[in-house]
Amino acid sequence: MTERQSAAIDEEALAEAYDRALALEKAGDFDAAALAYADVLRIDPEDHGGAAVRLASMGRGETPPKAPDAYVTTLFDQHAEDFETILVDQLGYGVPLLVRQALATHAPGPYPRLLDLGCGTGLCGETLRDMADHITGVDLSESMLEVTDEKEVYDALFVGEAVDFLQNADVEPFDLVTATDVLPYVGHLEAFFAGVAASSNPGAVFAFSSETLPDALMAGRPFMVGPHQRFAHAEAYVRETLAANGFSCLCVEAITVRHEMGKPVPGHLVVARRR
Repeated sequence: MTERQSAAIDEEALAEAYDRALALEKAGDFDAAALAYADVLRIDPEDHGGAAVRLASMGRGETPPKAPDAYVTTLFDQHAEDFETILVDQLGYGVPLLVRQALATHAPGPYPRLLDLGCGTGLCGETLRDMADHITGVDLSESMLEVTDEKEVYDALFVGEAVDFLQNADVEPFDLVTATDVLPYVGHLEAFFAGVAASSNPGAVFAFSSETLPDALMAGRPFMVGPHQRFAHAEAYVRETLAANGFSCLCVEAITVRHEMGKPVPGHLVVARRR
């Protein structure tokens, strides 16, 4: 629990309900776990523990359009201080460098204004600093941004949800928009990609990563919550949604996004240009 949670929540009851649900899930009793997670959601409707995505990962209940903001905020606030050690050293995450390499090949810039959505502790900003004159970072986790701010890499930092920022922030349009490790927390991409288009200049570049799963698991779905409670997207859905929002793909590369339990997590690195 964090201080962000409503004072009306019975934290003791919530902890008991969540622990019970998690134990049932780990035991493989998904039906009982689903009932227990329903109790969690009744106690905590904002869903700081991510019960909705856990239900979806078990194939129980509807797939949410995105991970709950309260869950994402809580998750990253808790890990802000050791985030880079976990992500880079333990999970083998290197997407920012892959983005830099793809940009150098397909859209080298330079870029007057860069927007880094879900900037976290600034890994992407550090990697692309010399490619942009001005960098703006946005993240839901204030604790993450405190770490980022100490690096003095970004020219502006905002606490907020990506789509809300794209739709409502009073800022000048951008020439490059990056979103590394953001799509695993977003299901529906329509509002997200529309917001990127509306917040970028004609000819702007959009570079991002996504995770995916084998076609047999996706079963024709545009997106789903995978076994690690992260959203996976079908390549066709990503391409179609980009095209519908005025973007042309410059490259779509199959990559290993990270490792989970020692196994590679497949995904895509996408660079697209606004027409």
